[in-house]
Amino acid sequence: PSGETLLDYSVYDAIRAGFGKVVFVIRKDIEADFKAIFHERFSSRFPVEYVFQELTKLPEGFAPPEGRTKPWGTVHAVLMGEEVVREPFCMINADDFYGHESFEIIARELEKMNPGGSEYINIGYQVKNTLSEHGSVARGVLEADAQGNLTQLVERTTVEKTATGARYQKEDGSWVELTGNEPVSMNFMGFPPSAFPLMRQYFLDFLKEKGGELKSECYIPNFMGDMAKAGKAHTK
Repeated sequence: PSGETLLDYSVYDAIRAGFGKVVFVIRKDIEADFKAIFHERFSSRFPVEYVFQELTKLPEGFAPPEGRTKPWGTVHAVLMGEEVVREPFCMINADDFYGHESFEIIARELEKMNPGGSEYINIGYQVKNTLSEHGSVARGVLEADAQGNLTQLVERTTVEKTATGARYQKEDGSWVELTGNEPVSMNFMGFPPSAFPLMRQYFLDFLKEKGGELKSECYIPNFMGDMAKAGKAHTK
């Protein structure tokens, strides 16, 4: 109503829920514009850190292929914060609205989290409440057991509303119908700092397999789902 951004709502709700620091993952070329809009109103209230996701910030021995302009994905983005994050943390997208209750839930969970442990948190939303009237969206379609423990999480880049609910497109081009009540990830996740080494190895494996491609991205929902399947992490 007064010109707020979605990011303003997220930071405000995080402060109310008890978070003590925010780390912004941005591109270096928008640093001046970003700080001109946000820095004063945020940094006057709590500690603020800036880290930069660039195409060339890759492990030794890797370089972006000629012609690549697309970012490397959300695993790479979160890894940019490794040097400034020392405590359990949550990650969010800057362009999604999550609601204050979600921040309160994840804050309570993070307070109980062992920084050196292997327990992760995922805030799930019913897919019907997350879709757009203006085309498809990317969502992590998740499955959990009766106790609420994650069993599978796969990023689907084409999820759209239908007359009966929703559907998503698989890699082979076929469509899977959904009722609309299924839980999906909105990239609102909690991790201990001990997750960073696993993310680093996961991203390294991604680069070995797909680092020469122009558009492949390393997605954080796939990381979370693969860690659960491998028994390396337990996600609530």
